Amino acid sequence: MLRILTTLLLAFVLAHTATAADFTPSAPPGPYRVGFHVRQQYDRARVYQHPRSPVTAQATSGDRSRPLQTLIWYPSIGTGGALTYRDYVATVATEEEFSRMPDQVRRATDALVETRTPQVQRDLSSPVRALRDAPERPGKFPVVIYAPSHSAYAIENTDLCEYLASHGYIVIATPSLGPRSHTMTASLEGAEAQADDIGFLVGYAHTLVQADTNRIAVVGHSWGSLASVLAAARDDRIRALVTLDGSLRAAYDYVNGGPRAAGYVTLERLGIPLLYMTRLQDEGAIGSELLGRMRYADVYLATLDAASHMDFSSWSLRMAPDAAFGTRTRAQSAQTYGAMARMVERFLDARLRNDAPARRQLDDTVAANRPPAGFVSFALRRATGAPPTLDTFLEQLGQQGFEHIATIYDRLHAQNPDLALDPLQAHDWGMKLLRERRAADAMQVFRLGVKLYPERFDFLYDGLGQAYEAAGERDAAIANYRQALALEPGQAHARERLGALGAQ
Repeated sequence: MLRILTTLLLAFVLAHTATAADFTPSAPPGPYRVGFHVRQQYDRARVYQHPRSPVTAQATSGDRSRPLQTLIWYPSIGTGGALTYRDYVATVATEEEFSRMPDQVRRATDALVETRTPQVQRDLSSPVRALRDAPERPGKFPVVIYAPSHSAYAIENTDLCEYLASHGYIVIATPSLGPRSHTMTASLEGAEAQADDIGFLVGYAHTLVQADTNRIAVVGHSWGSLASVLAAARDDRIRALVTLDGSLRAAYDYVNGGPRAAGYVTLERLGIPLLYMTRLQDEGAIGSELLGRMRYADVYLATLDAASHMDFSSWSLRMAPDAAFGTRTRAQSAQTYGAMARMVERFLDARLRNDAPARRQLDDTVAANRPPAGFVSFALRRATGAPPTLDTFLEQLGQQGFEHIATIYDRLHAQNPDLALDPLQAHDWGMKLLRERRAADAMQVFRLGVKLYPERFDFLYDGLGQAYEAAGERDAAIANYRQALALEPGQAHARERLGALGAQ
């Protein structure tokens, strides 16, 4: 274990180098070349542009659907177009307006960077790791969706995106857009708009040949972490979460089950591993908010030795003047950023890829109570058990068999009263099993149904009668058909079957 820890810590120390003159990608690249695509697409299920321009009041022309300029980093082979950091910056000009001409993009990019310091201007011309439109490497790779902070550009963390792609991940990002403009609203509606964007990208990932869509994670920075939690509570295809100095605590009202909160954000729906990274200056000990209450997920709590919120954004680290770093240098912040990137990769390897060596490294770090270089603390709060959800119900049912259905249901329902078997659902489930010639299993489902609703719903007794009849148990079938008639004398099917069985 000591050898593993020593190797890991040495990698952190040696890899995270930068100079004060520029921001050098500060984590060791992986074995893959990195390709980069820009895809301009619309979510036509949602409206974005107002009927009239909020600036000129003139009627809006063109597509009013929600624009989602999508940036994709991916493992590649061969060669592609060389890129500089300015090429990334140029994508900002078309985040909302896809039809801009090259000269318009150039002028907009100049306006965005012209007031920056000479050091930043030099950094703009430096090459980046990715190659434009390089051929995709054959194979299947996990997917990471990056959710930027409040109103931030999709390029907010290009260095992290490139880094993860070099280690065998497909990384997809769109800008943080508000419900109807690029300016994000500090409201649940705004967070849900970004959560919907994440959902759109989950769907888009299914169109990518390289994507292993059984392994999807979301990495969110600041406000984007709130949106990622909302998205994960809605979409169980998201299998892991990373929050970078996230807004889960500042925006607690939206996820605490209170009157302003999203009702679908429940502990039961957040049963996936979470890496929560924050800076040294935090709001205090984690208490009763969502992070403190999560009990069905492994929650990794990591505190960076960081001075400010911007240490989690390579855009901020590249674009900020030297004075913005206070008592720290740009090189020190780059080291902190590298530690953050490396921890994200280790977590994703361990919990999304289920990579055994990466899992051991995380576990050994926790067990040794000795945080990696760049961190002041690292801890794990383990899940207390599987979340009491329908998926858990079905998983345990598949493992233990239908004869245990009542025991499994009672236990999970006691933990989560919202997990309830509706009588119509029970009848539909049992009838589907009968059509698949699984009479014994159908019998168990109908038995649970009549146990839950013993004096109501004649159709459940009728279904149980059909299951017994299919299993060749005539007397039991007759008894249940008669019970169905007792509850509903007009039950035509039960009366018909009693006649057919000679028990009119």
